Parts: sequence; structure tokens; C-alpha cells
Amino acid sequence: MTVKVEKIEENKVKLTVTLSEEQFNKALDEAFKKVVKEVNVQGFRKGKVPRKMFEQRFGVESLYEEAINYLLPNAYPEAVEEAKIEPVAQPEIDVDFENIGKDKPLTFFATVVVKPDVKLGQYKGLEVEEISKDVTEEDIDAEINKLLEQNAELVIKETEAVLGDTVVIDYEGFKDDVAFEGGKAENHSLVLGSNSFIPGFEEQLVGIKPGQSKSINVKFPEEYQSEELKGADAKFNVVCHEVKTRELPELNEDFVKELNRENINTLEELKTDIKTNLINQKETAAKNHLVDQVVEKAATNAEITIPQEMIDAEADKMLHDTSHRLEQQGINLELYLQYTGSTKEGLLEQFKGEAVKRIRYSLTLEQITKEEDFAVTEEDINKEFEQISKMYNISVEQVKEAIPNTSEMEQEIKSRKAVDFLVENSVKL
Repeated sequence: MTVKVEKIEENKVKLTVTLSEEQFNKALDEAFKKVVKEVNVQGFRKGKVPRKMFEQRFGVESLYEEAINYLLPNAYPEAVEEAKIEPVAQPEIDVDFENIGKDKPLTFFATVVVKPDVKLGQYKGLEVEEISKDVTEEDIDAEINKLLEQNAELVIKETEAVLGDTVVIDYEGFKDDVAFEGGKAENHSLVLGSNSFIPGFEEQLVGIKPGQSKSINVKFPEEYQSEELKGADAKFNVVCHEVKTRELPELNEDFVKELNRENINTLEELKTDIKTNLINQKETAAKNHLVDQVVEKAATNAEITIPQEMIDAEADKMLHDTSHRLEQQGINLELYLQYTGSTKEGLLEQFKGEAVKRIRYSLTLEQITKEEDFAVTEEDINKEFEQISKMYNISVEQVKEAIPNTSEMEQEIKSRKAVDFLVENSVKL
């Protein structure tokens, strides 16, 4: 195999790959073994037609496509490795059919989008702002109030509903005095002020009492998912069955014990535990704040021209990840798109800004690892294996079997070292 590399534009190269006549003849042999199994020739069983007779009847040209399909899956990666390039998208491949033939070399051309060059700007001594890691009494009280809210009970009341109350209602919606599909429900629980209904609906239920009926006029949003109802005026007839208010538990030792936290039985022990957790959270938040700043500034200072194909590939990955997360919640992507009034194309367009940001960050950190010559030791790899084993509760040996190739892991470790380096060499304000 010979490989010629030609730069045709920024971030794009053309490979001219020539395979020997021996390689192409071998591919023709393999193609014949596959194709002959499907050929019907009178007087011969399937798969038993002699090669010479096959070529006389169908021509050797009938084997070219299958031979090329046999060669390319291995030939292209080998050519990429020999050319020492890093593709970031699928190549455009053209075969030199004008000069193709048995006992002749095969030439193909691959147009490849490659990883862009990165010219680093300032990445040492970046100025960053620190955020407070102090935990105040107000912070602790706020966490206790959250616990009280989480353990509040809904209690039926006979007085009028206020914001924060839950109303149990029947409702039916009408547009131009005609009931519309999906606008009817019975015994629906609605928290007033949750903004989970059409704008204006919940506010007009403030003051309603159990047993009371009310007509509500609303206007559907212009971006509503139903074409029929976009921007439309509508009326809802509502019947209130119950009004429920949230009743907070009393803050005492009985409440603390009901939380069932290990070794925490008194209010003081609860406060100490909350303070410890808040300290950890604030320290993590403060570190993440520094990381976000130094990486963003280093990436902003770098000169990178990102090819569109790389952005599209990252946006596609983000769409796939979103679909996977939705499936874990029991929602498929199509239903989500229908509910939000979006399209796949629209989501992909939304993702592209974040895709550019991710790519810039990743390429910048990768270049810093090269500039600073960060190395990954065997100890680093073993620590990573141990962390994964703990995370998934499996043995280290099982992790090693599942990840035989550690190249991606090594790059991730290098990137973390680059982040730590940026933080350590920053100027904290």
C-alpha cells in the first residue's frame, strides 16, 4: 500500500491510496467465493460454478464492487494510520474505476475532515474569581426548611384557595364554544403557582372554594404545540371539589428521628450533619467555579477553526444522549418532541452552540496536555480502574476485561491533569 497526503483546504485532506495488484486479486478471489454462492448456472449447483466459466459469462467486472467492499474496511484505517491524520467525520471515498482491473493495482481517494490545529493563547496565570465557601446559619436554616417542606402533609381546608394550595378540579376547555380535544379532565390535582398550566389559568383559581364553579378565560401561547390552539382564546369551565394546604411538621426531635438518618437523633446533630454536607457542597461548587473559568478563558484565548462536520457530529451525539436520558425516564424522543412542539432538526440546531463550546474546551485541554507533556502512569490507570469498580460494584479484573483499550481513559486522565494545572497556575481574585 502507498499513501499520498494532500491538504486541499483547512482541516481537510485528500488521501490517494494505492493497493497492489496482489491485494486486489486476493479481494477478487474473496468476492468470487461470496458471489458464486448466489449464482444460478444451468448444469451446476449453487456455489460450484468454475471461476473461469463465471468470468466468461458474467465478466470479472461483476466482482469489482464486492472486492472493493472487502478491501476498504481495512485499507482505509491503515491508510489513516500511515498518513498520521486524525479524522473527525466519515470520509468521502471515490474509487479510480477508469484504471481498475484484474492483475492491476487499485487506487482510491479519500477526502477526510481532520482534527483542527490548536494555537494556544495565554493559559497560565489566568485571573479567576473565587466564590465563598462559608456556611452561614441562614444556609443551615434554609436546608431545614427544605426538609420541613419535603415532609409537609396536604390537609383539606374549607376556606378559599391561595397560591401554594392544591385544588382538586374538573375542567373542560372550549374554543368558540366548541369543546376541544385534550381539554377535559376530572379530579385533577393542581398546585396554584406551579405554572404547570396555561398562563393565567392558575391565577384565576386563587380564591376558589370547595364546591364552587367558575369560568376562566385564557389565551394559549403562540408557541403552543397544538396548531389548532396556538394563540387562541379559550374558556374553561371549572368545578372545585377540594382545596388542600401544605401543613409543615413541627421542628422537634420526633421530626428528626422520623428522618431516619444514621446516628442523628437530636436537632443539634441534624444541624451539624447539614453543615458538614453544605461545606462539602460549597467546596465542590467553589472548585467547579474555578474550573469553569480557567477552561473557558484558556479556550477563548486559543485559536481554533472547528470544521462544521465536527460540530454536526457532536450535536448528533448530544441528541443521542438526550434520547437515552428520556428513555430512562420512560419517555421516547418522538413523544418529547410532540409535547414540546420541537423537531429533531430544531433540537440539533439548539445543540450546536453547546457543541462548539464542548469541542473548543476538549481541543484546548488536549493541546495543553501536549504542551506540558503530561504523562499517564500505571498508577493513574489502576486508580481509574479502582474508581470504576467501586462505582459499578464489580471487581477490578472485570473492569479491565471490559476496557481492554485504555487510550480514551488515558486522554481523559490527561485532560483532568490539564484542568488541575490551569487551576493551580491561575491567579485567584
